[in-house]
Amino acid sequence: MTKRVALVTGGAGELGRAICERLASQNCRIVAMDISVRNGVGEWQDRMRAAGHELALVQGDVTCFDSCAAAVTQAEESIGPIDILVNCAGITRDAKLSNMAPDMWNEVLTTNLDSVFNITRQVVEGMTQRGFGRIINISSLNGEKGQFGQTNYSAAKAGMHGFTMALAQEVARKGVTVNTVSPGYMDTNMVRAVPEDVREQILEQIPLGRFGRTTEIGAVVGFLASEDASYVTGANFSVNGGHHMH
Repeated sequence: MTKRVALVTGGAGELGRAICERLASQNCRIVAMDISVRNGVGEWQDRMRAAGHELALVQGDVTCFDSCAAAVTQAEESIGPIDILVNCAGITRDAKLSNMAPDMWNEVLTTNLDSVFNITRQVVEGMTQRGFGRIINISSLNGEKGQFGQTNYSAAKAGMHGFTMALAQEVARKGVTVNTVSPGYMDTNMVRAVPEDVREQILEQIPLGRFGRTTEIGAVVGFLASEDASYVTGANFSVNGGHHMH
């Protein structure tokens, strides 16, 4: 069986690591791309390699087209052509629109949405030429329903799925699928840092009564990256415990 090469942006973060681990368990060779080497990343790489998984760390800035080009070149020269791309890099800069500074808007749109163009543009042509590709964009519950104080984030995440639907039509005949995964509130450090009373309010809105696990997002990404998902494209998978149903 061919070992696919998977590139995950934001790959050193909590969700990124869970996605990398799931794809590695599916016999993929992993490239984790991130803007910097975060605490514990070396140890994580060592653990992955000890478990028999191939994991390369590549530094790159998803907000910069040229940096993305250099990162993909480095990855493809060291491991091989990219078969699977997971756009997972993202940030928040929350404020009501009336208080939002231009840099808060620009940073979020550039990191969360421009990045999808910057990195996908580097790999899509190779995928279509080889007749296989999986592009998976990690959006958000708040890109589907909107969120108070997140006009920037909600706009960027909604834009990701617009990108998904348009690109899916362009590359479908070439064996490349493009899909979106929209996580709800996950049990991550970011959510755990929210004040307890606010977390309780969020939990009350989730029919399943708990936050999601990063491994559950990894499982959906793993399916979409697989051969079994070859007839799924242009779709959005909401993984939010029933928080928003549509």
